[in-house]
Amino acid sequence: MNTATNNTWIEPEVSDAAKAAKIERETHKLEKRLCRQMGQAISDFNLIEAGDRIMVCMSGGKDSYGMLDILLKMKARAPVDFQLVAVNLDQKQPGFPEHILPAYLKELGVEFHIETQDTYSIVKDKIPEGKTMCSLCSRLRRGILYRVARELKCNKLALGHHRDDMLQTFFLNMFFGGKLKGMPPKLVSDNGEFMVIRPLAYVAETDLIRWAEHRQFPIIPCTLCGSQENLQRLQIGNMLREWQKKYPGRIENMFSALQNVVPSHLMDTKLHGFKSLKITGIESDEGDKAFDEESFSEPGLPGIQVISV
Repeated sequence: MNTATNNTWIEPEVSDAAKAAKIERETHKLEKRLCRQMGQAISDFNLIEAGDRIMVCMSGGKDSYGMLDILLKMKARAPVDFQLVAVNLDQKQPGFPEHILPAYLKELGVEFHIETQDTYSIVKDKIPEGKTMCSLCSRLRRGILYRVARELKCNKLALGHHRDDMLQTFFLNMFFGGKLKGMPPKLVSDNGEFMVIRPLAYVAETDLIRWAEHRQFPIIPCTLCGSQENLQRLQIGNMLREWQKKYPGRIENMFSALQNVVPSHLMDTKLHGFKSLKITGIESDEGDKAFDEESFSEPGLPGIQVISV
């Protein structure tokens, strides 16, 4: 038997240098994509303006670390001047490593503030064992952060929600709240005092996971609610991941749908004047094709972002 011909079935070994070069190329592409997507979101929704003082809410998770990291890169090249203040709320959770974030932010050289408030005890006291703590925890945290933003003279609050969070929120509202309502990239705070922005609106969670691994962020797990099982958001997240696994491109299409709303084809009388609708006699692509079967194009290829960035 000719061993030379058999070698064609054996994959050649790749040198360590070649592997390292490939990893470096992929990481560079990831960084460019993250910056491009955040820059596109800032541009599309006018998230950041000259003179802004932005409170960057830091939880110690991969998303907020990634948001701050990319915002600092954007600030270095931004056409307008704005300020960033990293803020963390230490909720006095048992075992919370309170030294990690201050040390990280100090080394980074960014302005920061650590607010210490024992909301953990309040939540544990008010919420029965086994019940979801997120709602009360969120309300308490929001009130404290508004006060801190006021004291720090910030006009905007940046939150680390990404594309997948926004889709999950949309389905949570639809399945459990009976509303077509999502999580917008920009909205005035409920007290009317601040602008809440989400610079990671176009960023996929998988990219943030990869970036966190590359940057080796000192991740702090949430021991207050992170271990709770069967949360509605967890269920929705699992559903979306399963869909994406079975039907690559579905996540991208659904996210694109959030930016292509047709009120005349829904049922909200506040958004469309159904009662006053009149026959025009003019042909329109937006008119009802009552007897036509709806047809759809194939979803985009896996890994191809539908959003134009």
